[in-house]
Amino acid sequence: MREACIYAMLRAIKRLSRLCYRFDINWVHPPPPDPWRRLRLVTFLNHTSLYEPLFVGGFPNEFIKRIAFMGLMPVADKATQRPILGFFFRMVAKNVVAVTRKNDRTWNQVLATMKPDTMVIIMPEGRMMRANCLDKYGRAMTVRGGIADIVQSIPQGRMLLAYSAGLHHVQTPGQRIPRIFKTLRMRLETVDITAYRSRLMDQHGPAGFKKALVRDLEYRRARYCLDLEPAPPPVYAASLG
Repeated sequence: MREACIYAMLRAIKRLSRLCYRFDINWVHPPPPDPWRRLRLVTFLNHTSLYEPLFVGGFPNEFIKRIAFMGLMPVADKATQRPILGFFFRMVAKNVVAVTRKNDRTWNQVLATMKPDTMVIIMPEGRMMRANCLDKYGRAMTVRGGIADIVQSIPQGRMLLAYSAGLHHVQTPGQRIPRIFKTLRMRLETVDITAYRSRLMDQHGPAGFKKALVRDLEYRRARYCLDLEPAPPPVYAASLG
């Protein structure tokens, strides 16, 4: 019942989003024949707004259904504790685990909740970028190392890397009412988790794996997120379903 309600809510958000926004969502490389299958990890880079669920308007229903029926999403405990929005954040995936920004029991709960068919959706920066391109404390936006624990816990499957151009033109942190009729831009890439993990392990060893993964994701973010132009040329059109 919970899963069906989540799916219905995400479909409603998709319809509303496609009424109010345009989408420029493309692949950075030619995608595999079935890019939405075998996904075990979705890594969303460049977290800028609480309105990022609007991006579901640019994804196929097959993917949205997997979020509702197999999704696991770590969400900041501060977000889940909000009076009204907290309910919404607790309903964005089948399993939502409220986490702190520390490597504590809440993060262990995320790892313990993973099942063989789970699809983890994570924002690995762990915080939101403000309009000055820094976090709320004035620190540079970096990828946190917790995602390495997830990559090491998934035996096989694909990771979808979602490179957001940001939503400050729609809503900046603290702004109450979002702007409509804007274009939401994102680039997508899939990598095989087993091959990706093996390459980093072979090059850097177990001791250097976490730092190497963080550096790699920050490099990809800089290449595909922060350098997106307002009107980039089309690459490989993603199916919007």
